[in-house]
Amino acid sequence: MIVYYSDTYTIPLPDGHKFPMSKYRMIRDELLLSGTLQLSELVQSPIFPQELLYTTHDKQYVDAVCSLTLDPKIVRRIGFPLTQALVTRSLATVGGAVAASQTALDVGVSGNLAGGTHHALYDAGEGFCVFNDIAVSIMQLLSHHHISRAAIIDVDVHQGNGNSAILGDLPQVFIFSMHGKKNYPFHKVPSTIDIDLEDNTEDEEYLDILSKYLPKIFDFKPDIVFYLGGSDPLHTDSLGRISLTMNGLAERDRMVFEACYAKGIPLSLALGGGYSKPIDHSVQAHVQTYKVLKSIYKNI
Repeated sequence: MIVYYSDTYTIPLPDGHKFPMSKYRMIRDELLLSGTLQLSELVQSPIFPQELLYTTHDKQYVDAVCSLTLDPKIVRRIGFPLTQALVTRSLATVGGAVAASQTALDVGVSGNLAGGTHHALYDAGEGFCVFNDIAVSIMQLLSHHHISRAAIIDVDVHQGNGNSAILGDLPQVFIFSMHGKKNYPFHKVPSTIDIDLEDNTEDEEYLDILSKYLPKIFDFKPDIVFYLGGSDPLHTDSLGRISLTMNGLAERDRMVFEACYAKGIPLSLALGGGYSKPIDHSVQAHVQTYKVLKSIYKNI
């Protein structure tokens, strides 16, 4: 199994910043330490060419980010200092997503140990998202006629407003978002199916809802599924407001992976959010996702 990573590109953040940048390297280290992935299965994400972002994002916005001249108001919406390190990391995040999607088409499954930047809009970033990695990946696959239809299963606790804003009008794309009703973003852009969860939703209710709607996604007959499996529905997450256990997260992942595997639909994973305190809980949840994946995709 080939999995892409970009944690070698780090962003210096001010003391006390609420985004846990360290989690990316921690996840990769734990995947190796636990034997879930071997070193030979990890590939550093390529830097995505700036000009290819123009198929998905506004050229003026892309150029302003890459030249470090972006409007300070948008920089504040993103939530990270605008530096060359951020530009490099953002391009690598997209590069990893695009590479993972192509690898998934080739062999059946792949992943990116970053990404899930589903709040990035056509002409602006927000919510720790600069460029929309899944939207770029889908637009690349569609424009090169590698696929006819794609589905996004977004179970990050925050609604994927950027995915829906960029891709929502395309009949070739099915977007399923299952998220906290009262959580960020407070203006939610409609997806194909949106599931608004009340605060403190627990395992049984969550999994019942997911099992009800998964068949509707596969009835669309996608050529590839993008899975945005954030760990932030975990009950220890500081930004989540949902009360899933580690077992609940594992079963969530298993349901999606087994369905894709049984139907022979290529699967590309993005990391998504995770803000537990301590962050070790988020790290273990993301590692668990890959353990579940490996238990199903044994021969890849």
